[in-house]
Amino acid sequence: MLRLGQKVFIVADNLEQNLPVGEHGYIIAYDRNPDSVFDYVVRAPKVNKHFLLTSADIETEELLLRQEADRIEKEALIDYALATHNEGLFRRVMNGEAVEELVQEVNKDVVSQEDFIRQVGLKAWI
Repeated sequence: MLRLGQKVFIVADNLEQNLPVGEHGYIIAYDRNPDSVFDYVVRAPKVNKHFLLTSADIETEELLLRQEADRIEKEALIDYALATHNEGLFRRVMNGEAVEELVQEVNKDVVSQEDFIRQVGLKAWI
């Protein structure tokens, strides 16, 4: 159950109420009527209205930001795999393996700045 005053976004219109999908709003009340399909009363300040909404029609701002960050991270890994011609990484990203494991594997290949300078110095000395 979401907190009163929490910022939410309207992401769907399952009951076809002509909701402003994509707009943000604030939870101002719970609908405690057991015979009602609605869960929350949400205030949408941009359209200056209150809406009765089900929990499936709204998402929290934090969840949407996390999903967007995950999507961007996946796209960046795909771009990296394509740029480095790393077929194994590309297939694992596309199959939906855990992104954290893939990021750790990619970071293992990265050489620290001091090691890089030492390697360049050694090659220049030879």
